[in-house]
Amino acid sequence: MVTRAPAMRTGARGPTPSPLERSAMPTATPPRTESEAVARLQAATVPAEILDVAHTLQQAGHAAVLVGGAVRDVLLGLAAEDWDLATSATPEEVQGAFRRTVPTGIEHGTITVLVRRAGAPGPVPVEVTTFRGEADYIDGRRPSAVVFHRSLVDDLARRDFTVNALAWDPWTSTFTDPFGGLADLEARVIRAVGDPALRFAEDGLRTMRAVRICATRALALEPATAAAIPGALAVLAKVSRERVHVELAKLLGSAKPSLGLVPMHATGIWPLVLAPLDDDETAAAIDAVDRLPSDAVLRLARLLLPHARAGASARVEATLDGLRLGRGERSRLAALLGPGALALADAADAIAIRRAVARLGREHLDSALALDDVADDRRTVVHAAITGAPLSIAELAVKGRDLLDAGIATPGPKLGALLTALLEHTLAHPQDNTRERLLALARAAQPD
Repeated sequence: MVTRAPAMRTGARGPTPSPLERSAMPTATPPRTESEAVARLQAATVPAEILDVAHTLQQAGHAAVLVGGAVRDVLLGLAAEDWDLATSATPEEVQGAFRRTVPTGIEHGTITVLVRRAGAPGPVPVEVTTFRGEADYIDGRRPSAVVFHRSLVDDLARRDFTVNALAWDPWTSTFTDPFGGLADLEARVIRAVGDPALRFAEDGLRTMRAVRICATRALALEPATAAAIPGALAVLAKVSRERVHVELAKLLGSAKPSLGLVPMHATGIWPLVLAPLDDDETAAAIDAVDRLPSDAVLRLARLLLPHARAGASARVEATLDGLRLGRGERSRLAALLGPGALALADAADAIAIRRAVARLGREHLDSALALDDVADDRRTVVHAAITGAPLSIAELAVKGRDLLDAGIATPGPKLGALLTALLEHTLAHPQDNTRERLLALARAAQPD
């Protein structure tokens, strides 16, 4: 389907959406007709430099259109970013049409055009990708060869899902939807372009992309597309774990992760990405994740919490190893699933609470309380127990230098042990966290 309307230039760049906006639920009913789709796309804000590059290519006799997820998001009423510009021009023709370019991915047809923009500190990069087809996929992720061609429809035919196989020419106001993506948006479904088994066999990451888009865009898997996923799990297993982690993080950061986690479990993706749970634990974890703040690491911790509670730390570690998490994420998960957090859940009195929070780390307390879904009265008890109490050696009223200057200790392991003993004392007696009292206790602890 191709729809044309009177040409209208789309406005200049608007504010950059936040991460939450990028994963927000659709804010409008999808257009029912192509003319409604054109009207919504005409009202969209497209960066001026992208419009200028498209115009230059069109004046040189080439097609140049916006494709993919940004077009889809505009139709869903979302603020779009990461506009993808595709063209019938070959990479060499793109390079010839502009004064400054960088061959960032020329073997895959991508050239970065450097555009001057008033007020910008330097040139603004605009990526342009040639319409292409792809040969066989040899590793479940990358095609063995890329073939450039002039056909927009052929380019859209290689894409993953119909809702991403959409194109918009903002200069001629031409909307192209050859595979029924607009109808699928209205039906709120994710449908593979063509044969779903073939699409997933080409690129195993598409299975994760499917459930991620279900979560971030409030869509559901079309039955034939869902049915093809179990047969493609061996291909997903070949995909870089870093890429899988990116998709999982986007899913968990969405407004309602259950929309992606439920099909992730139903299609068999879950055990390839996360340590599996039994059906009851899975249902409880998914329900709890939806109630947590929009924090991907916190929500991941909830999906792994049953294993931590069962003492199955090896399963937790295997999952974290498999996801190739960054150091900061890994450290935070270790705290939220570690002995301090587990002890806090069972701590019955103020001293036990302080000891648990000291082991957990004050900075992780609010996340740990959210993870355990504690009631307000329990939060009040916990915060009352730690208010004014030192929870780390750094929070003691004396430092190692104070003990050295007072002649109470000498440098070395015994100094650290003495500070640890003082912290343990103040966890039970927080009122003793004064310089004078701690120095007295330190002196009394030394052998005659």
